[in-house]
Amino acid sequence: MRQEYGNDIFYHYTDFQALDGILSHAQLRVNNVLNMNDAAEMRHFMKGLRNAVVKRLEDEGEKIHARNVRELFEEELEKEFFYSAYAACFSFYRDDAAQWERYGNRGRGVCIAFHGDLLQMMVEGNLSLHQVFYQDDMTGHKLVEVFYRLVMEGEELSVDNPKIKKAMNDAWICSVVYKHPSFSSEHEVRLIIYPYETDYFDVKPCYHVTTERIKKYYPLDLMAMCKKVGVGLEDLITELIIGPESTQSTSILQDYLKDHGLHRLAGQVSSSSCPLRRPPT
Repeated sequence: MRQEYGNDIFYHYTDFQALDGILSHAQLRVNNVLNMNDAAEMRHFMKGLRNAVVKRLEDEGEKIHARNVRELFEEELEKEFFYSAYAACFSFYRDDAAQWERYGNRGRGVCIAFHGDLLQMMVEGNLSLHQVFYQDDMTGHKLVEVFYRLVMEGEELSVDNPKIKKAMNDAWICSVVYKHPSFSSEHEVRLIIYPYETDYFDVKPCYHVTTERIKKYYPLDLMAMCKKVGVGLEDLITELIIGPESTQSTSILQDYLKDHGLHRLAGQVSSSSCPLRRPPT
């Protein structure tokens, strides 16, 4: 599914270590959604979808079908890690307090501006760009009707059934771009990879080892992506905003950019004007 975003700028809030990876190595990491702050959202969506299908069947007196649907989803929820997607997250909001606090290293990081229309041109195959939707009650979701019709048409409720498998895959994909309405102020867009969708996927996974755990991620080659659509890295990345709580020197960051050959971007560095100030401890 392709979504058109026109000339929107997408803002990626992160820390300076990640910025170095993006600029020094022209590499954007997409991380496992299950390791993000909103890891429970996938489960929340799948359970909400299950409950909506079960309720509709129970309301129509289809108690056995309702029980079978519940069992099908319970079995699927145990496969959560297999279906986990990998994503890089962006917001439509520039210099936003909530984004700094949640994703910009508590205001000590940096905000990177990406051209949304160029990102859209770069996505293909397993890589896709989706605007996050915010919904609590799944009753009116289109997948409720899909599962309901499959049940009422007598389809075997097994993931070995190709129709059921497709519907369940669609549900898992949808869960990756779902968030609870309490997050709706983020206006989020996600660049997503679904490694499980095909047997062949030419981006090899990497692992980041910290003192506490090992994280799996996929590195996207930004230079190759830019080359594919005939643009440079400074066409894709148009601005850097230093976080409101950061101690980063603007002039040193500009020197860093110039020494990496990013002279145009060096002229597009600014400091946040967001009044994010944490009370003294």
